[in-house]
Amino acid sequence: MYYSNGNYEAFARPRKPAGVDDKSAWIIGGGLAGMAAAVFLIRDGQMAGDRITIVEELMLPGGALDGIKYPEKGFVIRGGRELEDHMECLWDLFRTIPSPEIEGASVLDEFYWLNKDDPNYSLCRVTEKQGQDAHTDKLFTLSDKAQKEIVRVILATREEMEGKTIEDVFSDEFLKSNFWLYWRTMFAFEQWHSALEMKLYLHRFMHHISGLPDLSALKFTKYNQFESLVLPMYNWLQEQGVHFRFRTTVTDIQFDFSEGRTRATRIDWVDADGAGGVDLTEDDLCLTIIGSLTENSDNGDQTSPAQLKSGPAPAWDLWRTLAAKSDGFGRPEVFCNDIDKTKWESATVTTVDERIPAYIQKICQRDPFSGKVVTGGIVTAKDSAWLMSWTVNRQPHFKAQKPNEIVVWVYGLFVETPGDFVKKPMQDCTGEEITQEWLYHMGVPVDQIPELAASGAKCVPVMMPYVTSFFMPRTAGDRPQVVPEGSVNFAFLGQFAETTRDTIFTTEYSVRTAMEAVYQLLDVERGVPEVFNSTYDIRYLLKATTRLRDGAAVDLPGPNFLKGRLIDKLDTTQMGELLTDFGLLAPHGDTVARPRHDDAIA
Repeated sequence: MYYSNGNYEAFARPRKPAGVDDKSAWIIGGGLAGMAAAVFLIRDGQMAGDRITIVEELMLPGGALDGIKYPEKGFVIRGGRELEDHMECLWDLFRTIPSPEIEGASVLDEFYWLNKDDPNYSLCRVTEKQGQDAHTDKLFTLSDKAQKEIVRVILATREEMEGKTIEDVFSDEFLKSNFWLYWRTMFAFEQWHSALEMKLYLHRFMHHISGLPDLSALKFTKYNQFESLVLPMYNWLQEQGVHFRFRTTVTDIQFDFSEGRTRATRIDWVDADGAGGVDLTEDDLCLTIIGSLTENSDNGDQTSPAQLKSGPAPAWDLWRTLAAKSDGFGRPEVFCNDIDKTKWESATVTTVDERIPAYIQKICQRDPFSGKVVTGGIVTAKDSAWLMSWTVNRQPHFKAQKPNEIVVWVYGLFVETPGDFVKKPMQDCTGEEITQEWLYHMGVPVDQIPELAASGAKCVPVMMPYVTSFFMPRTAGDRPQVVPEGSVNFAFLGQFAETTRDTIFTTEYSVRTAMEAVYQLLDVERGVPEVFNSTYDIRYLLKATTRLRDGAAVDLPGPNFLKGRLIDKLDTTQMGELLTDFGLLAPHGDTVARPRHDDAIA
């Protein structure tokens, strides 16, 4: 396997791998990574679909990419997916999957046209004082000290960041900035999370630094992620003959470690018929998800809180079992042993009272029934005790919605802190109480909140014990390689497998691990698209630096006449032109920088 970029590799079709007609594949986990692996096995590995089996614990595919309506509770989305242009492996995948709504188009085509016609951006990113615009003015408010801390983290080696937390490398000045408010609520980072992951995110999304305040960096699907992404892929895989074994929990994988080779020899599982499994031959591949951000999720309802489940967790138990077999299989306890630091709660509110959408519209400045972008991403109530954020995507968010319904996704980072209106921690609140807290931060008059929350909306809270487990501080070896050293038929998939430079908590990461696993195990002669290299592009670096300084030019030391001569000298060079074009140096005679080519790399 190798990494590549450019059209030469992107449009090439690999030849059929040797011996693939004799091979079969068993994929453990029917989420995005598992289904993507099946697509790549068929499309690029040219394996027959009926020789692929996906084993899934749940009763339906999709994993964390969910979206469902329960008959009594209502609509449920545990989380949303923020997408962007440069998810190279994800879009490589969905160019193959047919759109269910547009004949002759792919899911990628449909998504591309949608976001061309209706580009995403937020008109109100932050509120305070019960729904009032916080007037952050798209500023990052980073002090010179905080800016230097960001630069230090970017320039540090991975080894220097290993095992450290964000609060180990950033001061209170940084943690009080608007930048951190935008960042932590968009990505769900906490101070105790990994400084290494923070560093990787800064590198990975360097090209989107300027889009943080208004979320113009993001793109969204037409409907919820299950209907827009999972169902089209599931239907395509079924058409190819792929077998799905639902309600089957894998408990162990047996290995032969002899002669310096690692070969999976058996999969053990439990299903409705009891204990069972399958023996693997030399021609059988085994690809497995390890860990799970949505494992042991629990749904509450309008009158009941979601429960925090801390008991047996099959996805984590499987990884623990595997890790005991080999040092190369990672250390799951690093990620799953401190639920208090990895949990948070989300809630899906479905409004039916016509008074509530008026408050949404007042804040987002768009008609929520227009069918187009509404909030343009999350709106954060900065003075919320729960640090509550909420979003309304294009409506209907579910095809089954009634014309008068709006589906809203709400989440809180501080689930143990009593609320501002509901004097209870979010984790102890019913759906009705979470709706009350949301309506309070929307600016609904307090005397109307109880009645509106009770009869004007229905809410399903969801507690997720492991949702940020992959952000826990880690060191080399805590996550196993996608294909462990010496493996001949086995690979790890998903958020807890280690791959170069990309960042977890993204759809791209899951798909990238799937592509790398398939390409390595079958020796597919096509490059895996490398991670978008904005962190190595001087133009993106300069643009990001300008935005981190809120447009302020660098103050050169020394007397003014020397500054002028230096700027005049620099302006005759390519680097000088770049520095002034991107606003880091003010042209001679000006007092402020005026970026001239801000859109040149958009």
